[in-house]
Amino acid sequence: MNGKLIFKVVILCATLLSFTGAGVAGENSGAAKKDFLWKAQSKNGAVFIFGSIHLAKPEFYPLPPVVEKSFNGSDALALEADPAQEADPELQKRMLHAALYAGGDTLKQHLSKETYDLAAAEMKEIGLPIEQLDRVKPWFLALTFEILELQRLGYDPKYGIDRYFAGKARGKKKIVELESFDYQLRLLNGFTDREQELFLLYTIRDMKTMGRDLDLLINAWRTGDAKVMESLVTQTVNESPELLPVFEKLFYRRNHEMADKIAGFLKSGNTYFVVVGAAHLTGRQGIIELLRAKGCKVEQM
Repeated sequence: MNGKLIFKVVILCATLLSFTGAGVAGENSGAAKKDFLWKAQSKNGAVFIFGSIHLAKPEFYPLPPVVEKSFNGSDALALEADPAQEADPELQKRMLHAALYAGGDTLKQHLSKETYDLAAAEMKEIGLPIEQLDRVKPWFLALTFEILELQRLGYDPKYGIDRYFAGKARGKKKIVELESFDYQLRLLNGFTDREQELFLLYTIRDMKTMGRDLDLLINAWRTGDAKVMESLVTQTVNESPELLPVFEKLFYRRNHEMADKIAGFLKSGNTYFVVVGAAHLTGRQGIIELLRAKGCKVEQM
């Protein structure tokens, strides 16, 4: 088992949740260009909500002036999880414990032969025998494949939008978490064997077109095209409805919980700048529409 690879992926694993399900094709809807930024208001406060790309590239910067102005005028920053927590040795231990099977249990015992063989072939392309990850759980292997492919394509967590704003806010603004790395680990580790296998299987399937599909997703993000972003995020599950239980846990359930917390910010009397994965903001069960359903006035900027 490659300990260095496992440790590296453990540190990065929670940053990828908003990429999951984005391996699809689409075209620009032609909507007028806006930014992937919304402002929610109530009589007691305001919240700016900016869609994040968790692994990004240097050319993503500088961000649009309206985004920077909204951040600068806020009292607090809210993130899915604070990147500073990654350095906590105890968190790293919990991540490693969650990612690995205990005792003599192995990956092969939890996958069909077809999926295991596909995973082994993917590992061979990377240049590693699958036996080096014989104790990892399928959800962890899926994230391993995504991380390695994203990094091959030039995406890096050090350029992620969350990390950028966390660095700007550190020591200057209050930073709060909508979730936490522990929450995200519990979510992933709570998948059934079948859900984990589906997660892995569709990750492998989408690896071949990830570069093209991410170009489409990034273009939708740059142009503030929420409709195209929604189609990119949901097409995989629309075409493969057996993936719906995984999708519901990765997106819909989390969207409702985060929307509840953001609605609470509107009652605080302060201005919050919220940075959350762009995929969580679109669609009828996305955070923006959930806030509107709660009676919040929300406008895209």
